[in-house]
Amino acid sequence: MKKGAYLLLIAAVSALGGLLFGYDTGVINGAQFYLTEHFGLSDALKGWVVGSALLGCFVGAIVAGPLSIKIGRKWSLIISAILFTLSAYGSGLPELFPQSVSMLVFFRILGGLGIGIASMNAPMYIAEIAPTNIRGRMVTYYQLAIVIGFFVVFLATYFIGTTLTLEENIAFGWRRMFWSELIPSISFLVLLFVVPKSPRWLALKGKDDEALAILKRINGNELALKEILLIKDSLQETKQNIKVNYFSKSILAIIVIGTVLSVLQQFTGINAVLYYGADIFEKALGFGKEDVLAQQILLAFVNLVFTFVAMFTVDKFGRKPLLYIGSVGMIIGFLLLGVTLQQQQVGMLSLIGVLLFIASFALSMGPVVWVLLSEMFPNKIRSLAMSVAVSAQWAANYMVSQSFPVVMGSETNVQAPWNGSLPYFIFIAFILVIVFVTYKFIPETKGKSLEEIEGFWN
Repeated sequence: MKKGAYLLLIAAVSALGGLLFGYDTGVINGAQFYLTEHFGLSDALKGWVVGSALLGCFVGAIVAGPLSIKIGRKWSLIISAILFTLSAYGSGLPELFPQSVSMLVFFRILGGLGIGIASMNAPMYIAEIAPTNIRGRMVTYYQLAIVIGFFVVFLATYFIGTTLTLEENIAFGWRRMFWSELIPSISFLVLLFVVPKSPRWLALKGKDDEALAILKRINGNELALKEILLIKDSLQETKQNIKVNYFSKSILAIIVIGTVLSVLQQFTGINAVLYYGADIFEKALGFGKEDVLAQQILLAFVNLVFTFVAMFTVDKFGRKPLLYIGSVGMIIGFLLLGVTLQQQQVGMLSLIGVLLFIASFALSMGPVVWVLLSEMFPNKIRSLAMSVAVSAQWAANYMVSQSFPVVMGSETNVQAPWNGSLPYFIFIAFILVIVFVTYKFIPETKGKSLEEIEGFWN
C-alpha cells in the first residue's frame, strides 16, 4: 500500500471513533421522545436517561490516560469499540428481554465510557502518527467524523421515525434507532486490527525498532530516522527520571492552559444548540414539532460543510487565525439570535444567527481545539494531560447540558428585557474569554513537529 493511502486508512479508521462519538451522542436526541412515551418518563427521569451517557464520558476520559499509557492508543480504541457495540445493542434490547429504565441507563453509560476513551485516544493517536506538514488536517478528520456521526444519526433517526407510525416508534422504533449504531461500531472494532500502534507510545515503552519501522512506512527512511531521534531525545528525561512531577510550575501551567481551552469549547454553547436544537427551533424560532427532525438535519449539514472548510485551512492559515475568525462569527451569530429574541422579532434573522454560530464553531473551536490538545502536550505527559483536559471538557458538557434548560426556563430569562435571550449573551461572554486565552496563552503549532512544540514550553 502506498504511503498516502496507508496514512488515509489510519486516519479514517481512528476517526471512526469520532463518528461513533457523534453518533452515540446524537442518537438519544432522535430516540428520546419515543422512549419517553414508552417508559412514561418524568422530566427528571428523562434528563437522567439523556445525561447519563455524559457521566460515562467523564469517567471514560479519566481512565483513558492511564489506560493509554499501559496498553497503548490502539488497544484503548479497541476497548472503546467494544463498549460502543455493547451499548448500541443493549440500549435497544429486544422486547423478549425485560428492558427497564435502569438497564437503558446502564448501557448508555457504557456508551459514554466508550466515547470518553475514544475522545482522548483517537485525536492523540492521529497526531502521534501523522507527518508534521499535514498533522492539523489529519486530526481534523476526527472532528469531521464527529460531525458526520451527528449528520448520519439524524438522517437515520429521521428515516426510522418517518417510516413507522407513532405507535410503532413508541413500541420498538426507538430500539432500531439505537441498533443502527451497530454498523459503525462493529466496523470500527474490526478495522482497528489493521492499523499500527503509535510510534511514540512504542518509543515510550522502549520498542524503538518497532517505532522506527512504522515511521519509515509513513515518512520514508530519511525523515523517519530524524523523527525517531527527536522522539528519543524528548523521552530521555522521562527515561532518566520515571516519576514526572505533574505539580511542578511548568507542567501544571501547560495542563491548566490545555484544560481551560478544552472547557471553553463547551462554554461556547455548541452542545446546548445541538442537544436542545429541537427546543430552540420550536420555542425560540416558532417551528412546529413536525419540523423538528428536519431542522436538526439542517444544523448537522451546516456543521458538516464548515468542518470541511476547517480541514483544508488549518494547516494553511494556522490554528490561532481560525480561532479568531470563528470567535467573531460565533459572537455575531449569537448577537443576531439574542437581539431578535430581545426585540421579539424572531424570524429568518434568528435562524441565520443560529446557522452562523454553527458554521463558525465548525470552522474553529470544533476541530482546532482537538488539534491543539493533541499537539500541545509534551511526550512525557501527553496521555495524562489529555485525560485531564478531555475529562474536564465532558464535565463542562454535562454542566452546560443540565443548566441550559434551567436558565432557559427561569423567570429572569422569560421576562423582559431578556425575553429568552439570556443564555446566548452568557455564551458570548465566554467566547470573548476564548479570544483572550488564545491571544495570551496558545502557541501557533502549524508546521512544527510535536517535539518542536514541546520546546516552546521550555
